[in-house]
Amino acid sequence: MMTKLAIVTGAGQGIGEGVAHRLAKDGYAIAVADINQRTAKKVAKDLKDAGYKAKAYYVDVAHRDEVFDLVKTAVNDLGELAAFINNAGVAFIDTFVDSHPNDVERLFDVNLKGTYWGIQAAAEQFIKQGKGGRIVNAASLAGVEASALQSAYSASKFGIRGLTQSASKELAKYQITVNAYDPGIVRTPLRDGIDKRTAEIKKVSIKEQQASALSEISLGREATPADVAEVVSWFVSKHAGYITGQSLLVDGGMRYQ
Repeated sequence: MMTKLAIVTGAGQGIGEGVAHRLAKDGYAIAVADINQRTAKKVAKDLKDAGYKAKAYYVDVAHRDEVFDLVKTAVNDLGELAAFINNAGVAFIDTFVDSHPNDVERLFDVNLKGTYWGIQAAAEQFIKQGKGGRIVNAASLAGVEASALQSAYSASKFGIRGLTQSASKELAKYQITVNAYDPGIVRTPLRDGIDKRTAEIKKVSIKEQQASALSEISLGREATPADVAEVVSWFVSKHAGYITGQSLLVDGGMRYQ
């Protein structure tokens, strides 16, 4: 029986690392793809040490050819593609009028274009294999209700939800489902940077900024990468076979759709 492969971008830390570990437990071989080769290799090693099949890959998802090469190489190395998780993303915090063009362009290149290329590359492989497949994209609560100081980030995440819906309609005839997860506040290195810069702009302490954000969460705690990974695990499982084009909030009750 051929090994089923899950490619997870941005898997070197945070949510992506959590997803990689969860899908490994589900029986997938994991392509740990990240722009940070050091962290990707560490996650792959951790998975292999735990008895799972995994390999680290360098990729900058902003470059279409690198994403397509990732799929080709990972399939050759690890087996038939079953799930592609477009998790890689970046964020920056600044006022709308002061946001630097370089920051804006890089964010859209990674978050929006990177997801576009990931969907394309995964779909091409799934169509070639002829057995359907699962694509899951990282959107955000900020793509459901836009956040102040996160104009570009919010725009990219709204865009990812749109890509998810459009791609799901086109790819359904191939039995390829396309869904997205919308995390709220997840304690990751990315979130640490968001809190630090937001506190600076608001002229409050980081503790005050974090307490203010925590007060919005009905369940009274921040999410962990494992919380988000459970949703991804469900999206790629047989139990979600009739679900496509959807974006699911994973925010502990901060907002409701």
